[in-house]
Amino acid sequence: MVKSSHSSFASIITVFFFWGFLAASNGIFIPFCKTHFSLSQFQSQLIDSAFFGAYFIGSLVLYMISLQLNTDIINKIGYKTTIILGLIISIVGALVMIPAINSGSFAFILIAFFIIALGFSLQQTSANPLILNLGNPATGSHRLNFAGSINSFGTTIGPILVSVLLFGKVIAGDADKESASISSIRILYIILAIAFSVAAIILYFTKINKLTIEEEQGASMKVLKTPLQAICVFLGLVIILFLCSAVNAYSSASASFVFLTGITIFLIIAFILLVLQYKTIKTQNRFETKSYPQVIFGMAAIFIYVGVEVAIQSNLGSLLKLPQFGGLQTSQIGAYISIYWGSLMIGRWTGSIGAFKLNKALTIALTIIIPFLAFALILFMNYLNGASPNQFYMYALCVLFLVGAFFLGKQKPALTLIIFASLGTLAMLIGLLTVGNLSVFAFLSGGLFCSIMWPCIFSLAIAGLDKYTSQASAFLIMMIVGGAVIPPLQGYLADSTSIHTSYSIPVICFVFLTWYAFKAKHILKLKGIDYDSNNDITH
Repeated sequence: MVKSSHSSFASIITVFFFWGFLAASNGIFIPFCKTHFSLSQFQSQLIDSAFFGAYFIGSLVLYMISLQLNTDIINKIGYKTTIILGLIISIVGALVMIPAINSGSFAFILIAFFIIALGFSLQQTSANPLILNLGNPATGSHRLNFAGSINSFGTTIGPILVSVLLFGKVIAGDADKESASISSIRILYIILAIAFSVAAIILYFTKINKLTIEEEQGASMKVLKTPLQAICVFLGLVIILFLCSAVNAYSSASASFVFLTGITIFLIIAFILLVLQYKTIKTQNRFETKSYPQVIFGMAAIFIYVGVEVAIQSNLGSLLKLPQFGGLQTSQIGAYISIYWGSLMIGRWTGSIGAFKLNKALTIALTIIIPFLAFALILFMNYLNGASPNQFYMYALCVLFLVGAFFLGKQKPALTLIIFASLGTLAMLIGLLTVGNLSVFAFLSGGLFCSIMWPCIFSLAIAGLDKYTSQASAFLIMMIVGGAVIPPLQGYLADSTSIHTSYSIPVICFVFLTWYAFKAKHILKLKGIDYDSNNDITH
């Protein structure tokens, strides 16, 4: 890392914790809200639609503003300032959640989720490229892995804490606790609003050197002098809010129709807009997406990756309630959601080892020790919540597969992605074709194999972009909308067939990600970029 970048890095990764904490907590909220508000599986997945749909809206708004100003808005106001603005929006969302919870309205709760995630969108658009460029770009994926490990710590304790707030300790739950405890969640969001404020204040007073990509004269961005941009943004916001209201106002069938129609219309409008932008930009020799295919394929990969990562756990609660998969009560699901998100922490902690300058022997030792220490920590935290660790001991075999995958990947982004996506495909097939603990553990291991995908995909997608990095980052963050689309799609399939059969969608997603890993490696090699052959990748 560059001089003085360590303190900058430390201050930035605090926001990664909050992203993980809330995103993972959705896995508890979804089955809870499904029961509390008498929702279908599809309707319950609208929590993810509101949360991750905000990422798409936020990134699209940033892009629109940049077009209107004919300059990259993030480069103009600065990466740090954008993160702080995002934190302020998240503070507003956390405060809105308090009256939303008191109102007892599911639609109001979804709106609060949307506002919080809108702030996250600004934070992620700036934080990811900022971390990648705080040192050697070739080792950027390792820094993102380390930041991701902090994110994963939030995803691990999030389900546990929310489960405690909703149900108390697992061993102390009772029949009335599920319906009576929703009001206690307001305490969580008061704490989060304060935490967001502290993070914003700390970041404001932290000195972060301006990046080279901020100081360069960015490529002029074209301006489309039509109302199409404003119409697109307006319709997107209206559709999201309308979908939230539709949850309470319509039956399950009507809500499904409204959702699918609304999303389709919005995506068509957005697609038309982006095509028009591309044609003009290409003509004026500006940010030509055709010249940067790694961005286009990276966008698709981020869409699928985020979608499958969220879908596996969002639908897991309903699967675990079936007798052949454990027949669990809602209050018992938190331990499994924690194991799933903890699996991402295990992988990211292990992947972050490459961010440090360690000798070969120590690197090997830590690659073996860290995953099992992280696994032990997850079991211990669940034990404190009253969940017996005995039921998860066999999951250590899945962790062992992860260790082997890291040794095979040799800290090379493309090769690592190929191996992890292939293992993810195999795990989902095992889960789909079996029942009982074997099936459950196979689905849980999806967290292990998703763990390092974000930094690998992100670093490959923005490789060689230089001053276009923030523009590409906005497009990539926009694709987090996959978390808003794929989980409801799986929920819709679950309502039509069965919750177990619906896990065929994660299988398809991992197959695509395996193909993408090969494709990205090939594209970058044609451009003379090959991170996998860099002998200094660990430095």
